[in-house]
Amino acid sequence: MTDRMKKDGARWGAAVWAVGVSVVLAALPFAASGRLPDRLATHWDGRAPDGSMPLWAAALLPALAWAVLALSIAFAGRRGGSPSGAWVGASLLSGGVFLASAQASIVRANLDRADWKDAESVGAGVVITAVVAVAAGVLGWLAGRRAALPTVAVRPAAGDVMEIPAGERRVWLSRTSNPWLHLIGALTGLVAAAGTMVAAGGLIGVEWALITPFACASLGTLAFASVQARVTEAGLEVAFGPLGWPARRWAAGDIVSARVENRRPAQVGGWGYRLSGLGTTVMLRSGECLVIHPRKGSEFAVSVDDAERGAALLNALAAKQRTGA
Repeated sequence: MTDRMKKDGARWGAAVWAVGVSVVLAALPFAASGRLPDRLATHWDGRAPDGSMPLWAAALLPALAWAVLALSIAFAGRRGGSPSGAWVGASLLSGGVFLASAQASIVRANLDRADWKDAESVGAGVVITAVVAVAAGVLGWLAGRRAALPTVAVRPAAGDVMEIPAGERRVWLSRTSNPWLHLIGALTGLVAAAGTMVAAGGLIGVEWALITPFACASLGTLAFASVQARVTEAGLEVAFGPLGWPARRWAAGDIVSARVENRRPAQVGGWGYRLSGLGTTVMLRSGECLVIHPRKGSEFAVSVDDAERGAALLNALAAKQRTGA
């Protein structure tokens, strides 16, 4: 998986999120139009509403504001370079969650009211909206920071075991992501988010039969749409998802051998985290995989770039642990 493909996957995910939030912002008031007054309360002075907009403006203006904000963030991110990924993710997630939640609170407050002046207070909704938006921003920041971590390069190894000079330490790091799995995760997440916003707006009850399956599908897909493999003196760590969780770890001394092997999805039963006669394979793209043979359990393979150097370093560290050198 090339760096370009990884960036394209992130861009597609951001685009799906931006469009989805725009649709929710614009569609929610129109979907409830039969139960809303001609003008909607959109501003409160304490507990009482003191400002209003016609329904079309309450629907389209937030969507337009979000579109401008999302485009501005995307443009600034392109000019800011790779370290900007953390704040871009935080801004898109927190901004989208905040506006969508605020729109749901406004619709709920005006629901089944004959006049906008009779709208309910949105005090509790504002607090909940702020907390959820901050949490979403933190998650976006952590995911962006993890993706921006530099890859530590090591010298090419001669053969299957890397030669490590005395007194030196080597670290190997490689990442892989699948843009199609990211897109599926984003789409299923949007369905769950849309169902949640419609319920928060009071249009329907909380449809757990709809929200739960799509939310679980989104979280599960995104958790295994990207992977990071790291070899240090402690051994091998394979971390999944944008936050690096869950993760699997093997101590260097618990690994009998490591090698490179070309595998295809058809061999292991498909994409993602697969169990087959070959053992466990994390299959995100066809081609070379880092394969380890642990002392206990079946073999484990992960499809990452530069697997040859990772295997060579891991073999050297395993041999060092066994000899006590």
